[in-house]
Amino acid sequence: MESAEIRRRWLSFFEERGHTVVPSASLIADDPTLLLVPAGMVPFKPYFLGEVKPPYQRATSVQKCVRTPDIEEVGKTTRHGTFFQMCGNFSFGDYFKEGAITYAWELLTSSVADGGYGLDPERLWITVYLDDDEAEQIWREKIGVPAERIQRLGKKDNYWSMGVPGPCGPCSEINYDRGPEFGVEGGPAVNDERYVEIWNLVFMEFERGEGTGKEDFEILGELPSKNIDTGLGLERLAMILQGVQNMYETDTLRVVMDKATELTGVRYGADRGSDVSLRVVADHIRTSAMLIGDGVTPGNEGRGYVLRRIMRRAIRNMRLLGATQPVVADLIDVVIKTMGEQYPELETDRKRIETVALAEEVAFLKALKGGTNILDTAVTETKSAGGQVLSGGKAFLLHDTWGFPIDLTLEMAAEQGLSVDEDGFRRLMKEQRERAKADAKAKKSGHADLSAYRAVADNSGSTEFTGYTSTAGESTIVGLLVDGVPSPAATEGDEVEIVLDRTPFYAEGGGQLADQGRIKLDTGAVIQVRDVQQPVPGVSVHKGSVQVGEVTVGSSAYAAIDINRRRAIARAHSATHLTHQALRDALGPTAAQAGSENSPGRFRFDFGSPAAVPGTVLLDVEQKINEVLARELDVQAEVMSIDEAKKQGAIAEFGEKYGERVRVVTIGDFSKELCGGTHVHNTAQLGLVKLLGESSIGSGVRRIEALVGVDAYNFLAKEHTVVAQLQELVKGRSEELPEKISGMLAKLKDAEKEIERFRAEKVLAAAAGLAESAKDVRGTALVTGQVPDGTSADDLRKLVLDVRGRIQGDRPVVVALFTTANGRPLTVIATNEAARGRGLKAGDLVRTAAKTLGGGGGGKPDVAQGGGQNPNAIGDAVAAVERLVAETA
Repeated sequence: MESAEIRRRWLSFFEERGHTVVPSASLIADDPTLLLVPAGMVPFKPYFLGEVKPPYQRATSVQKCVRTPDIEEVGKTTRHGTFFQMCGNFSFGDYFKEGAITYAWELLTSSVADGGYGLDPERLWITVYLDDDEAEQIWREKIGVPAERIQRLGKKDNYWSMGVPGPCGPCSEINYDRGPEFGVEGGPAVNDERYVEIWNLVFMEFERGEGTGKEDFEILGELPSKNIDTGLGLERLAMILQGVQNMYETDTLRVVMDKATELTGVRYGADRGSDVSLRVVADHIRTSAMLIGDGVTPGNEGRGYVLRRIMRRAIRNMRLLGATQPVVADLIDVVIKTMGEQYPELETDRKRIETVALAEEVAFLKALKGGTNILDTAVTETKSAGGQVLSGGKAFLLHDTWGFPIDLTLEMAAEQGLSVDEDGFRRLMKEQRERAKADAKAKKSGHADLSAYRAVADNSGSTEFTGYTSTAGESTIVGLLVDGVPSPAATEGDEVEIVLDRTPFYAEGGGQLADQGRIKLDTGAVIQVRDVQQPVPGVSVHKGSVQVGEVTVGSSAYAAIDINRRRAIARAHSATHLTHQALRDALGPTAAQAGSENSPGRFRFDFGSPAAVPGTVLLDVEQKINEVLARELDVQAEVMSIDEAKKQGAIAEFGEKYGERVRVVTIGDFSKELCGGTHVHNTAQLGLVKLLGESSIGSGVRRIEALVGVDAYNFLAKEHTVVAQLQELVKGRSEELPEKISGMLAKLKDAEKEIERFRAEKVLAAAAGLAESAKDVRGTALVTGQVPDGTSADDLRKLVLDVRGRIQGDRPVVVALFTTANGRPLTVIATNEAARGRGLKAGDLVRTAAKTLGGGGGGKPDVAQGGGQNPNAIGDAVAAVERLVAETA
């Protein structure tokens, strides 16, 4: 049975039993504690926690998931993988243990003809939590599983949580006996390789707190209602139904390994080492395609780094298998063809996915070359110093600058006989991530405990947003925090977070900055609002300070936004939509939005593109936008179903989570996007849009920055002033400026070349005198000295080689000259063949000199270069070279 059919049967079975089919959420987690969705229940977490009321009592889904904690083990074993599909059925206060167990048994054991999976009931073993007598009794008495095939296991095995604070509860697992060829009998408690887990039924009753591992965490209390969360690993069931040894041999992964074999000529099963690489490639390429499909782009932090790391591991392993040409295009093509039946959007977005993936491959192959040189230098320095461990700082540099995953650095260092200070590297990585995470968390929640906001939501419900139709209005204070702590009152000077029952203030989201303004109380108190966030769904938190008077919970208030700021942001947001559409018209659908920020009078827009946008194209885009403004198109917003929005061709932003009902913003006949932001009423209100330029912000992602309205006019006015000043200076018309300035620059460049020629001639003129000054040191002709300050490294090198060539005869020659450039000492040393025959190598001499100068250097045995920090030590460096020549010669 193919994977697509397993998925179809799952959804069909539960839909027939009253479950709402919920499409897989994006892999980009809508949860501040997660980078990516690691479990099937993540999209339902707010329902389990009681933060949001579920729109259904029963649901089912096949959720895309990515887990990377054990990424180093991928390929080494056949059980570890990064991407997987989790089939789940969920109950929110409806059926509980008996219902979940009954459904699971029916689907697994019903015949294929009847819509089930047709598993042999005699090969199914059950585990339950230690003290879960109720579950054990249901399995034994209602389902009829013999007591000898039911085993009780502890918290580590049969108590489920996501590994972070959130829902949890005891679970019961269904395991399949693969037979004696997979090991000894005795059930899953004895051999989990033979008795493989296929379905986990979680009886979600409790909420867990902070903790580490699978057992060390506190149970905070019961959830608002008893819920069911089950998960069946599609790949594991496919392994059983397709009769293969492991998940890498199932239909969706084996084809990727076969393509890798075709590209490299290395057959799976021929060698353990190459098998590991083939499995890494199959898993990582599939994961990469799915991540890019959901809008993730390679980067150096967060989920972007996860993608970059797995892509680069895959490319590196293809290199280890012998691939010498780019391979990503062929591998991605296979994944899209294989997974496209289950996820049609992969075919729809094929061009964009391929563009991003190919750009990352090109970037990594270039980085691989440059980073390898850096690594080789670091290895040489480490060995020269007598070390055997590459520093964590060097490994971090390779990661941060060149995009080298740590496992790549480990592999390449090991090939040269060194280990890596992994603890040091991970410490630096942790510090970097904690800084980023702390910044993000502080921005979103203001350091307050999220439970405080949840309590407000529980007591008062969601905040009603009135800002689409009004800029001010009456409201009531239903929540108040002072310095991040819930409080009944606040006084003048306090930093506060205010929750209103209704508000015209737009909370930051969808790329649009928050409104600012004031909240006034009937008592005369005033709160200046600087920012608005939604730390938990539906609750708008107004952050600011009390300017006058006392603020208390329950007080009536009048909330008014800064209208000028709102209008300026609205102009920027509408301009963003126009820019998006104009770019897609010019570059095609691959120019999909990858992020944006709409602030007063200006915006930035990130989009997918494998290369820089030509200046002429950017000018065309800008012209098209401004032509739309002149057409005075109406801007309208309408709420509709997500399906209707897609039918109308509305563009959705990657990474955004949309509900069943969405808001669609339409700009005349030009643009239609899903958007929850605020906009102008007519394009004429934008006035003017000026694109300042575009640049790269990551592999396959470009950024346009632009000005709107008065800000755009002010920019052009300043530009006009600058042009007028240049016209005065060069005595020409504006259209003549490029030619006249180009001519001036050409003359200046010619003059600089002439000056450089004179300076080089002056330096080289000293060559004859230096050659004549050679001293005899135990039969070796030694020339040392300091040339005028400011001599370039290139000129110094030419002078040294010229002097070496002027000393005739067969005797050994060493030339060591020094200078100071930009306040730092510089040396170049050269030796002839006779000197090298006596053991006098330029590299050794340079290292001695550079060490005295407080720096380093290196090069070839015949010529080498070095430098340092202390120009006053040049005399000592000369003496050190002379001593080494005397000792060696």
